[in-house]
Amino acid sequence: MTEITLLPVAGPALLNRFIRVPERLHRDDPHYVAPLHLERMEALTPKNPFFGHAEVQFWIACRNGRDVGRISAQIDRQALAVRPDGTGLFGMIAAEDDPAVFRALVETAADWLRQRGMTRMQGPFNLNVNEEMGLLVDGFDTPPMLLMGHDRPYVGPRLEALGLAKAKDVYAYLYDVTVDLPASARRLIDRPLPEGLVVRRLDLKRYHDEVRTITEIFNDAWAENWGFVPLTEIETDHLAKSLKPLLDPRLVSIVEFKGQAVGFLVCLPNLNEAIRDLGGRLLPFGWARLLWRLKVAGVKTARVPLMGIRRAASRGVIGKLLPFLLIDAVRKGASGMGFTHVELSWILEDNLPMRHINESLGGMAYKTYRIYERAL
Repeated sequence: MTEITLLPVAGPALLNRFIRVPERLHRDDPHYVAPLHLERMEALTPKNPFFGHAEVQFWIACRNGRDVGRISAQIDRQALAVRPDGTGLFGMIAAEDDPAVFRALVETAADWLRQRGMTRMQGPFNLNVNEEMGLLVDGFDTPPMLLMGHDRPYVGPRLEALGLAKAKDVYAYLYDVTVDLPASARRLIDRPLPEGLVVRRLDLKRYHDEVRTITEIFNDAWAENWGFVPLTEIETDHLAKSLKPLLDPRLVSIVEFKGQAVGFLVCLPNLNEAIRDLGGRLLPFGWARLLWRLKVAGVKTARVPLMGIRRAASRGVIGKLLPFLLIDAVRKGASGMGFTHVELSWILEDNLPMRHINESLGGMAYKTYRIYERAL
């Protein structure tokens, strides 16, 4: 059998090859959406503030002059400061359905992590828990939403054959926002709000202050969650700049109680719906088509990537009400803008309160993503 070579990625040309590997692997998959190359070039270079607290290496697997796979390995110092457990990360995995290719990729990443003192590998994370995480293991029959992965069904079994086992599953829930909430949820939401409780939209005039408030709530809300890594101030500033072109105040809800912001929900138009046939390219005519679809024709789907409620508020008398208010406010905003379906993701498999809320509001768990791990 021809030898498989692992090529470390260094420089823009090789990174561009690395980004394009999945496009050939998914060329006959009608549900695959190639991410924008320009966006990936930024996300996978030090322009992404993740690189400020992480060490990252990418590889391309080559055989007979062809690129047959890719993988990344990451050591996130921010995560290790929260949990000094020796866990290194892998991600960006894609390969032909060949056990030899998967073995070469996984063992190369494992060796790199082991040489740097890591005792466990976990992933896939692209590149960390606050970006994209998990391998699609159920729900291959629909396209991925914005900033969500889409994998071949054979990838999971190939990883498991190499000793990687499930660490955690996370779900993506889908709502039909053209349908009103179930009667039980509607009765809860339609009651007079407790005194001092206000649901409002994002204030673009105070945009950076609003983003900082959202980040503060996010870091408090999820501090006790599995895999939590706090967003840094630099990451907050980067988030503000990157999200602003897609944000619409009608799709962002903030709940205040007695003058303090205690919860938020951010919903974004599903960019993947607009770029589905661009092949990752915006030139020469991609920009025009993208803008027309987003601003004129409109997209019909959206995703909620960020949501949080301060822990003190969630445990208080208003705690049970807040998620319903946030989701209903965005549901109304989305349906009023012509959206038909909204995805809320990710939800941890053992976050039973949030899963029950999603299901009581008519949400359906339609995709499952899995994080794997293995001792090194």
